[in-house]
Amino acid sequence: MKLDQPPDETEQFSHHWSVEILKTPPLIAPARQFIYPQQIAGEEDALARGALQLMVHPSSGGTFLATCALGFTDPTMPTGVFACPDPREICAVAGGYAYVFDTTQPDYCTHVAMKPVVEVRPLAPQKLLLFVGFHSIIAWGTSGTAWETARLSWEGVRITSVEADTLHGMGWNLLTDREVAFEVDLLTGHHQGGGFSQPPQGQKS
Repeated sequence: MKLDQPPDETEQFSHHWSVEILKTPPLIAPARQFIYPQQIAGEEDALARGALQLMVHPSSGGTFLATCALGFTDPTMPTGVFACPDPREICAVAGGYAYVFDTTQPDYCTHVAMKPVVEVRPLAPQKLLLFVGFHSIIAWGTSGTAWETARLSWEGVRITSVEADTLHGMGWNLLTDREVAFEVDLLTGHHQGGGFSQPPQGQKS
């Protein structure tokens, strides 16, 4: 499966919810409202950067409003909604911050540690949702984080294709100023190749 063109996000996994991306706050807000990230150190002013607002309609439990703070205001950072391997879960990406929450229990949300997430890739055959960053890749499965690769690049990870359970990509090498191919085992997250290598001893990185 070639990944040069992003797949349609919500058709990769079956899901037990529907969602509306709001351009403006609702005139009549539902009784249940949730703000992500929840109170965590260092994110007290997150909402000041703006937010992605979602009206979520689970298959059971009632409609609720999810307000997801933008990670970055840079327009190149991804924003959107993705289905997850668990059909109850939804992934909201807002300015490079990724949030995963169970639509039947939205009071709990996982704020994906990668900051920023620069690309999201659903892989339905492997039941994985990939979060691609500047240096590594995190895979989200039916039970949460499945694996995270070691560092693949000094700056910039580019996925080129997926063949069976092997992901192929390119990572930039600082010392040669070239991209270097890598392969990731989608079952384990272990990789071969890639552009990241430590500079010789005594040379500054």
